[in-house]
Amino acid sequence: MAPLLVVLYFGGIVLWIAALLIALVGVHEFCKGWNNIDVHPSKEICYVMTVLLFLTRFVPASGSVPAYYQNMMLMAIWMFIAVAIGLIYGWKINERRAYDAATTVTAMVYIPFFTYHMTLIDRTEYRLFIWIVVIAAFGSDIFAYFTGYFLGKHKMAPNLSPKKTIEGAVGGLIGSSLFAWLFGFIFMREMAAVCLVLGLVGGAAGMAGDLTASAFKRKMGIKDYGNLIPGHGGIMDRFDSVIFVAPVVYYVICALTGILAV
Repeated sequence: MAPLLVVLYFGGIVLWIAALLIALVGVHEFCKGWNNIDVHPSKEICYVMTVLLFLTRFVPASGSVPAYYQNMMLMAIWMFIAVAIGLIYGWKINERRAYDAATTVTAMVYIPFFTYHMTLIDRTEYRLFIWIVVIAAFGSDIFAYFTGYFLGKHKMAPNLSPKKTIEGAVGGLIGSSLFAWLFGFIFMREMAAVCLVLGLVGGAAGMAGDLTASAFKRKMGIKDYGNLIPGHGGIMDRFDSVIFVAPVVYYVICALTGILAV
């Protein structure tokens, strides 16, 4: 994960490129996984719409509309087009099933749209919040593992992830909150309390992202989304929690501080 830390340090266009690659590889793995049970979302639509979403970053600002309102408007327009074109994909009822259209829409919203929020956080006044995404996701994962290993007794979601326990989840939330608060206390002390909140809700979102990815894999009948990262599987196996945390962190930032991407 060392390259990810480098990406976060530089931010800007480096983070934009990394997030785009994560989104593109992620939708590829996601769509390929559905092929395993004879469901065929459109990879081509997903690729094109992913690139279009990330290119909205470079749309010139309008003098009459604040940049953050323009960003939100472009994302809303993209969302409408993505859902509409995904549903239109299912019009050929002799060749495609409803699942093909539904999974195409899901792939676009779930992966590129969620991932794009990493670039939005990076464009706020306090771009250091981007570190909270990783701290919350990986911090909760690490603490949940060790807490569950030593204290876990009650299964949390046995049908999705048999080894996860309620005790582990509690430990994960405590760990992600403490890590996030410590980061805030050291690097952005005036926002330490906000970081604590972000660590708590981000840790919960990370667990939700992990379980969501597991639910999809159970339906697909696969163990991993890929084998791109040795010991971890594919991009979606490693970043399933991160892409779930990013939107939560961004919108909580907006709600608590009023800071928006520019």
